[in-house]
Amino acid sequence: MSTSLAYEPSAASPEALPHCYSVLARAEVSVMPRVLELFVKRGILPRRCHGVVSGPGHDELEIDLQVDGLDTDAAEHIQRCLAQIIHVERVLMSRAHRA
Repeated sequence: MSTSLAYEPSAASPEALPHCYSVLARAEVSVMPRVLELFVKRGILPRRCHGVVSGPGHDELEIDLQVDGLDTDAAEHIQRCLAQIIHVERVLMSRAHRA
């Protein structure tokens, strides 16, 4: 079974570089599904997703994602939406670099 996204950027386009999100939140069960929901409802499957519980009291959740195929406006909109999720304390966004 194969899965395809609606948008497949060409190697020459700026959208070919994935957007990277780093989310820091309180370690609550509801945070991870809420973060992933923002991508799911747009039909986007992140290239990478990694979450780890950290902090001195294991009270922080760090989530790192890489997402292909977003234009700048969509990427910034998702960043703002991530920042509004309950228990999210910080959201950073950057672009990956070509190898």
